[in-house]
Amino acid sequence: MEKLKEVRKTIVEMIHNANVSHIGSAMSIVDILYMLYFKVANITKQNIKDPNRDIVILSKGHSSAALYSVLYHRNLITKEMIDNYSKDNGSLPCHIDKEKSPFFEVSTGSLGHGLSLGVGFALAKKINKNTGRVYVICGDGEMNEGSVWEAIMFASTHKLDNLTLIVDFNHFQAFGSTNSIINQSNLEERLKAFGFDAHTINGHDFKMIERALMYRSSLKYLKQPVAIIANTVKGKGVSFMENKLEWHYKSPNDEQLEIALHEIEEKY
Repeated sequence: MEKLKEVRKTIVEMIHNANVSHIGSAMSIVDILYMLYFKVANITKQNIKDPNRDIVILSKGHSSAALYSVLYHRNLITKEMIDNYSKDNGSLPCHIDKEKSPFFEVSTGSLGHGLSLGVGFALAKKINKNTGRVYVICGDGEMNEGSVWEAIMFASTHKLDNLTLIVDFNHFQAFGSTNSIINQSNLEERLKAFGFDAHTINGHDFKMIERALMYRSSLKYLKQPVAIIANTVKGKGVSFMENKLEWHYKSPNDEQLEIALHEIEEKY
């Protein structure tokens, strides 16, 4: 996918130019965001104020560079915004600010809030009889938050079958491996126990991603919300970043930038 190659390159360049962190987290979710905005979600310049549109919330807002790059290559935000990412007087902060563009549904970055907001949107769609689906992307470390599980319980209780939770399971969080901090190896089982129609996929397999994102609860009479546990690789696409906790924090230097861009060009 030539466009996705450019999306990846833009992420690396943005983070290098701004000398900021979270490149590993951005690269783990870029395939999912690409499939949402280019293939699945009904979001356009023309319908962004339509209450029947789909809604995407990136709850793990520190991965904002991935969202910004996808929106740019989808022609929904400008190159000027990208060029001024995380710079003084720029319009794209490291963590998402809903006031900067109508395509940012909520401000995120303080983990544990995005799913509750998404549940509110999904409930509002039900009450107002609006169509459209709500997609919320959370990190695996974020699933440690109690507020996430409160939202999960509320969503299943109120049968919000217009909600899809996507867990970016890249196996790392801020201070170590996810399962060594709080073991979540049985996350699919837990989500099913809480009333979600849950599935585990390879978060870098485009066919699996598209099929999962298009999926609706199989037992219509149950009206279940859907959960996708996407197994991903932190730093995916750049060999020296993959599965390395340090790239939660580091920014590539000039030499690393050139290596990363070359690898992306060769792999994709």
